[in-house]
Amino acid sequence: MAVISAPRRRVEVPPRAPPETLMSREWLVTNGLGGYASGTLGGAPARRYHGLLVAALPNPAGRAMMLNYLGEQLRLRDGSRVDLGWAAPTLGTGATLPLLEFRLELGLPVWTFSDGKLTVERRVFLAYRHNTSVIAYRVLGGGPVRIELRPALQFRGHDDPVSTALPEAYALQAFGPRIEVIAPSPYPSLRLHLEGLRGSFVIEPRQTPDLAYAIEQSRGYAGYGQLYSPGRFRAELSTASAVALVASTESWPTISTLTPNDILAAETERRHRLIAAAIPRARTGAAAELVLAADHFVFRPVGRREDDVRAHATGDEACSVIAGYHWFTDWGRDTMISLEGLTLVTGRFAEAGSILRTFAHHVRDGLVPNMFPEGESHGLYHTADATLWFFHAIDRYVRATGDRVTLEQLLPVLRTIIDCHLRGTSFGIAVDPADGLLRQGAPGYQLTWMDAKCGDWVVTPRRGKAVEINALWYNALCLMAGWLHGAGDGAAAAATAARAEAAKASFAKRFWNPVTGYLFDVVDGEHGDDPACRPNQLFALSLPNPILEPSRWAAVLAAVEHQLVTPFGLRSLSPGDPEFKPTYDGDLRSRDAAYHQGTVWSWLIGAYVDARLRVRPDDVAGARASLEGLIAHLSEACIGEISEVFDANAPFTPRGCIAQAWGTAELLRALVMTGGQP
Repeated sequence: MAVISAPRRRVEVPPRAPPETLMSREWLVTNGLGGYASGTLGGAPARRYHGLLVAALPNPAGRAMMLNYLGEQLRLRDGSRVDLGWAAPTLGTGATLPLLEFRLELGLPVWTFSDGKLTVERRVFLAYRHNTSVIAYRVLGGGPVRIELRPALQFRGHDDPVSTALPEAYALQAFGPRIEVIAPSPYPSLRLHLEGLRGSFVIEPRQTPDLAYAIEQSRGYAGYGQLYSPGRFRAELSTASAVALVASTESWPTISTLTPNDILAAETERRHRLIAAAIPRARTGAAAELVLAADHFVFRPVGRREDDVRAHATGDEACSVIAGYHWFTDWGRDTMISLEGLTLVTGRFAEAGSILRTFAHHVRDGLVPNMFPEGESHGLYHTADATLWFFHAIDRYVRATGDRVTLEQLLPVLRTIIDCHLRGTSFGIAVDPADGLLRQGAPGYQLTWMDAKCGDWVVTPRRGKAVEINALWYNALCLMAGWLHGAGDGAAAAATAARAEAAKASFAKRFWNPVTGYLFDVVDGEHGDDPACRPNQLFALSLPNPILEPSRWAAVLAAVEHQLVTPFGLRSLSPGDPEFKPTYDGDLRSRDAAYHQGTVWSWLIGAYVDARLRVRPDDVAGARASLEGLIAHLSEACIGEISEVFDANAPFTPRGCIAQAWGTAELLRALVMTGGQP
């Protein structure tokens, strides 16, 4: 294996840093199954999703919070006690060993605590494709000390509110430094094992008072909840004796197979291999960090056993893409947009092919699933664009791999998709025979990527002929014509190419707005033609087969640059529009009202770079400079990750999901396309 320089990202903590400094930054580790561990740098949980083990379980359980929190105390040689970082009420001493530094090593979180005399390091890592988390400690200077670790629990679905009622106690079985906490159905038991010198467990049950979850409160959700602790682990911690707590839903024989050191060594080697497998421009600098960040989203959908059985029967392995952490599952649109950056730039060709084959199996009535709900095996299909992005993802995959076998396997599905769109399928998705353009829309549904809905309110319905839907339709027809020609079906290829040209001619007549000098967002809509300046028009020139005539490219790009481009992506609506909302914050209704009405989206940076290079192909340096804001963002919010959205105006506060698949994928793709980073 080639020698790879391990990416590191370091966050210094100023002396006496205010608590909000540490609470506003988060960390994330995942396990390749959709499970994860996540929290704030300071230790205090601020979201319902913050915990040290969120296990990915077979449906209907879905992802479950199994270990919420760990109280950490050190008993010093003089008999005094200190906590590592924040401690929950009744679980802490009030005195702390200050946090000196937080860093990512190969994408894995490491904390260093020190008062100048005693220095202690904490690491958190997960076993790949196992619901097993390890929290490891070692003394770097000073000591020895006695460490006490108090697990605190609230077994629940990870989406369930923190106010979920606790039982008086959970049943417990203890075996020395091993314990098993019995969770209610449908969840498995939580098994905890302490590895360390003179390790033991003291049964000492207690509940915390209500804890405040600040981010949940700010988002309009239940913000207070209790945790239950069965007792505390104890062990000696010194420079010569490390300590590790293993938390798992696996069986005891599985847990015993690998030591914490084995798990860390295996995960370190795996991450080195990930970087080595990526294309050369992605092996250093921020690109290498994004390769590791991309790994969070490529997962085996263990909950959907049918996919696993079906894939294994053909010698395959089911793979999919988590759209974002913490609350997203796998979404068709996000998967297809992300596929190139997450799997092709990173050299994960086998997984890319598996993802395409997995989604092909789920095509119904000519539609790719919009998303798979948590804990369920069947998808929802209310999307007009995920299916068209499927064609784009296949094209990128075949070009990168040369895998014509998979293309041949998918071609019958692709034929069906085209036929269904020509005849008309669900949700009003159909080609208008009068002009060859694709229309979509049904009452109560949001079918484009601008899909906010609160109750019965569809915020941006965009019913009619949407600009990016028709850009994607034309691109799909061009690709399909080429594939049919390659398959020897000349007649079908010619007919498909003719449909593409008809759509292109109609697009030129219908979408250009001479008043504004850029494209309509929707034509033939519920209220006529929509002149709103949105980023969707970029796809008319950014896709591999641009539907917009070249003479209009510069004007569209200029409008987008003038009204929509920010250092962190593109606004979803021009600030000059009366519906513009500058802040994505508050309760669900307030956020949904702003979600696509100005809010900046990180994933759109990819289409912007594509369009910019198409118009100004010699200005690679300028395109590269447009990525600097998002690269710097890797040290903000969730360290090493790309946030889903940002407020529309300075200071562009990051919001939404702390780690988003298509934002990560498109930044990585654009970074590599513009030369990477030394």
